[in-house]
Amino acid sequence: MSKKDNQQTNTSWGGRFSEQTDAFVEAFTASVSFDQRMYRQDIAGSRAHANMLNKVGVLNDDDLSAILQGLDTIEKEIEAGKFDWSIAREDVHMNIEARLTEMIGDAGKRLHTGRSRNDQVATDIRLYLREHIVLVISELKRLQQGLLLLAEKEADTIMPGFTHLQVAQPVTFGHHMLAWFEMLQRDASRFADCSTRMNVCPLGAAALAGTSYPIDREFTAKALGFSAPAANSLDAVSDRDFAIEFCAAAALLMTHLSRMSEELVIWSSAQFSFINLPDRFCTGSSIMPQKKNPDVPELVRGKTGRVTGNLVSLLTLMKSQPLAYNKDNQEDKEPLFDTLDTVLGSLRAFADMVPAIECQHANMYAAAKQGFSTATDLADYLVRKGLPFRDAHEVVGKAVAMALEKNVDLSGLSLAELQSFSKLIEAEVTEVLTLEGSVASRNHVGGTAPEQVRKAVITAKEKL
Repeated sequence: MSKKDNQQTNTSWGGRFSEQTDAFVEAFTASVSFDQRMYRQDIAGSRAHANMLNKVGVLNDDDLSAILQGLDTIEKEIEAGKFDWSIAREDVHMNIEARLTEMIGDAGKRLHTGRSRNDQVATDIRLYLREHIVLVISELKRLQQGLLLLAEKEADTIMPGFTHLQVAQPVTFGHHMLAWFEMLQRDASRFADCSTRMNVCPLGAAALAGTSYPIDREFTAKALGFSAPAANSLDAVSDRDFAIEFCAAAALLMTHLSRMSEELVIWSSAQFSFINLPDRFCTGSSIMPQKKNPDVPELVRGKTGRVTGNLVSLLTLMKSQPLAYNKDNQEDKEPLFDTLDTVLGSLRAFADMVPAIECQHANMYAAAKQGFSTATDLADYLVRKGLPFRDAHEVVGKAVAMALEKNVDLSGLSLAELQSFSKLIEAEVTEVLTLEGSVASRNHVGGTAPEQVRKAVITAKEKL
């Protein structure tokens, strides 16, 4: 193939080369198969850039009009599925620019004045991620709203609280749902912080050093909704901190969803039978007809490793790169896009599923009566009677040992048996040893008392 033919294929850089790119290398280095999803952001950036060039006198009115009309047509072609994406044109940027040039001629070639694909892609990714963080936060809030509905509904539902997966103290299911809410509230704030920090505009940094054209970077930043232009051209084109930060927040969110998934899997098992997950979120077995598998929580739990892997991939990608832009950075998009897709899918599944969870109240209550969950209440009772806590701890330990021998709960011991360990114990101790009395006594901010759960739901709704 002649040099002229090569220039026609590689319209962005072919003039320097006298040899056609190897077909395998062409496909290997192309990114259009995955970066074409940023077409709207790329077109938006081109509109802002063209308007800026016109404002500063680099682009005349006729060229600007042709460019804007051409970009509108291309956007419609893509959305209608009529756009011909070409690997030979490498990426979303050159596919759009080449099509624009086909449509309007030399005016299309003038669009790239004063910019590089380096600042162009850095801008596109920020625009794309900023838009999708809004979707992530929206789905997060939808899940949180579902948790609040469930917490309010089950504010009085008693279940065992666990440490080390051993029965510890009785809590309410509503209180447990509010713990999940708080985890997600921190996640939402991290995504919001990430969006704020990344909201600077790389356009104008060009390849790495800026441009000699009289550009107006504040104009393009404002046109695209950025808070300001990126302060340093080298950093603007090479920075991918925002992608790493997003994936870090996403990995932590998925870790939270995985912990929730684990509890849902445990609670829905026959051994616990605390909850019932709706059939539409479960599947059966190909060989065991009795099975109802909690596939949605299990799959979300599994996808956590995928998102964490994407974070590690991006950290590794960036760890040895010198300034400024390097081809390595083409590898930033697939883990970032995969993380976005995975997080949005997982949040949607949970937001749909959580409000439909059904509590098996009797099973939860019976489980809370096991494991001496009110032992701490008895110790607290003795402390209020004047016994030092360490002595109270010993008294209760002996009472538990007797209850184990008799195969009963603490409330199953007679008053005389309890008094054999301490004369401070009186008849009203029976109220202390009930599950209802235990949860009601935790009546403070952040406590599991039903009254506090309802107050916390009101406060949480205000946060949203």
